[in-house]
Amino acid sequence: MSAPLPSPQHKFNKAGRFTGQQEFEDYIASIADRVKAIRARRGMTRKLLSAHSGVSERYLSQVETGKANISVALLWRIAQAMDVGVQELLPGYDNREHSSLFKMIENMGPAQQEQAYLLLKEQLRSQTASHGIALIGLRGAGKSELGGKLGRLTGIPFIDLVDVVEKISGMNVGELFALGGQKAYRRSEYEALNYVLEHFPKAIVEAGGSLVTQADTYNELLHHYYTIWLKAKPEEHMQRVIAQGDMRPMQGNTEAAMDDLKRILTEREKEYQAAHYVLNTTERSVDSCFEELLEQVAPFLQGRS
Repeated sequence: MSAPLPSPQHKFNKAGRFTGQQEFEDYIASIADRVKAIRARRGMTRKLLSAHSGVSERYLSQVETGKANISVALLWRIAQAMDVGVQELLPGYDNREHSSLFKMIENMGPAQQEQAYLLLKEQLRSQTASHGIALIGLRGAGKSELGGKLGRLTGIPFIDLVDVVEKISGMNVGELFALGGQKAYRRSEYEALNYVLEHFPKAIVEAGGSLVTQADTYNELLHHYYTIWLKAKPEEHMQRVIAQGDMRPMQGNTEAAMDDLKRILTEREKEYQAAHYVLNTTERSVDSCFEELLEQVAPFLQGRS
């Protein structure tokens, strides 16, 4: 009599032995966390992800709470809609696996890692900014106000990269996402950045909040511009956006909207921290923030490279 096939309660481990239900549930929970994390980094609502993946919002909710035993086919559709490889949604994935730099850093002690980080950051800082300044961060961080003010003072063009995306694509961002999803938008965003690099020898660039989640585009930005993260607490981001007349954050469940905002900041923090400088705008006046910004960027706007 042949042995029965293993059920979810009986999975094989590396030694060829059966594992228990808890390990299986932990694996599903890890997938749920990765789906939520990447969706947050991309700045996609569950409704938008549903529209582009063809997976219902109800089922996506089950996926993100670990209640769905998702198939590979559906996981692939979700990954495609977020413009990532399906392997990035699976536990154990690490795109740093073959990086000699990361392997070297992992073998250092905490003090050595900090020293290496500071030395590398200063070295990269000295090699960048030939094209000007870039401001990154979420809506409400102060990019438009501070960037516009800096442009008026210096006479250097202030460019909102989202405006260039719309110009190149011939449609607004909402239409671009609706027709082509993440992949079309990210492609247009990369083209927009290269358009600015080609046509503006020096510029002050306001980047979209999610640009940092696309490695090739973000690396281009970091290489060519002295990049500053305008940082603020989630509550202040929300207050500023509403004060500007944008009531979208208040639609539906306000508490859920705040939770989403906090998760987005958490998931993108590592990318935002890669900026050359962090300017915290929380509970500060525009004049105070601008004074710090001007002090930081003056050497680069005077031609330092």
